[in-house]
Amino acid sequence: MKEFDLIKGYFAKQALNRKDVIAGIGDDCAVLQPSERQNIAVTTDTLVEGVHFPRNTSAKAVGHKVVAVSLSDLAAMGAEPAWISLAITLPIADELWVKDFCDGVFELCEYYNVQLIGGDTTQGPLSVTVTAQGFTPLEKHLTRSGAKSGDWLYVTGEVGDAALALQDILGNVDIEEQYKASVRKSLDFPKPRVLAGQTLREYASSAIDISDGILSDLKHICVASGVGANIVLDDLPISTVMHDTLGQDKAVELALNGGDDYELLFTVSQDNKVGMETALANAGITITCIGQINSSEKITTTLNSQAVSIKKQGFEHFWYPG
Repeated sequence: MKEFDLIKGYFAKQALNRKDVIAGIGDDCAVLQPSERQNIAVTTDTLVEGVHFPRNTSAKAVGHKVVAVSLSDLAAMGAEPAWISLAITLPIADELWVKDFCDGVFELCEYYNVQLIGGDTTQGPLSVTVTAQGFTPLEKHLTRSGAKSGDWLYVTGEVGDAALALQDILGNVDIEEQYKASVRKSLDFPKPRVLAGQTLREYASSAIDISDGILSDLKHICVASGVGANIVLDDLPISTVMHDTLGQDKAVELALNGGDDYELLFTVSQDNKVGMETALANAGITITCIGQINSSEKITTTLNSQAVSIKKQGFEHFWYPG
């Protein structure tokens, strides 16, 4: 199947048509009409087979994840997602694979009212690049650089299950059969915290999404803000599967370093703490306070009120086996 047949037959089939897209797929460029008095947030991510997802990942999961990763970046800025463009490199023009891939892309896009407005297709090793764009009100976006000493450190949802699924794929752990599917879903079908991000822009002093692990991503906040932090390991929101499979110590270490969670890690001042907790509770979003920001410019960890040392790793490219 030729390139333009793929585009016409699959990528141009999205049912969603936003009013702010004047011209989408089919021309040399997309033409967009942004709303007045809003900033545009833009992010680009590339996912490569064997680096960012295992080679046996389903086409639908790949489609979902490439969109989710970019929407998670927008969520970390407090942005409302609007459009994506997608460039995909395929080893062969496998129509069934492309159909399933588009199903994964379009399901998530339509849930968040996001339109695919263009991109590119070419032949080569499997990789996908997505550029996502969204809106924030003027002077209402989140950044990594606003954390202050005394702010509280929070995370949405649970952490570590995606990294646990990867360790199972690599043969490094043995997960009970009844839990394998749910844990693998955390890796293949992450849920971007779009609503949480839009709510937090009214309260949070800084935010980042957890793609490389809590320690690595918290370091980005600390460096950008010129602060330090202490993480209370007792309070990490780790699933029962993590505890049962790894035990407390290894579960904590993997949760801190594993990555691929795409939860939001954020800070909030004492003055905004109650308002933030109430707003997110009303939105049905689970959050956990896991520590506090300080002026040390270092990241420390405590367990049972005692200082402990955690090996820092974070995400590494070429992590997956070839």
